[in-house]
Amino acid sequence: MRLLLRWALSAMALMLLPQIIDAIHIDSFYAALAAAVGIGLVNALIRPILIIITLPINILTLGLLTFAINGLLFWFVASFINGFTVTGFWPAVLGAIVYSVATWAISSVLRDRAAE
Repeated sequence: MRLLLRWALSAMALMLLPQIIDAIHIDSFYAALAAAVGIGLVNALIRPILIIITLPINILTLGLLTFAINGLLFWFVASFINGFTVTGFWPAVLGAIVYSVATWAISSVLRDRAAE
């Protein structure tokens, strides 16, 4: 049940992104649900591999490459989800940052409620 709630809340966080960043467009809540699943899968499967591969460069850039990787993966998910559009690299980086902060807040609220 908590997984479905987290999924729906993550989709709602995605629905708020076009209000903050003009270069991100989401057509419907169903597109946001699909994008939330896509972002979750990409972050679970592809992101760790990319982080390990780029570790030396990431160390040299003091971790700033991680923002670029997150933005590229966010942009990648938008390229194959119908109804979810990101029109550039920098909006993708900003969208990934805002989305990660929102999902972190959602996770911490759900974690606090579970502890009660």
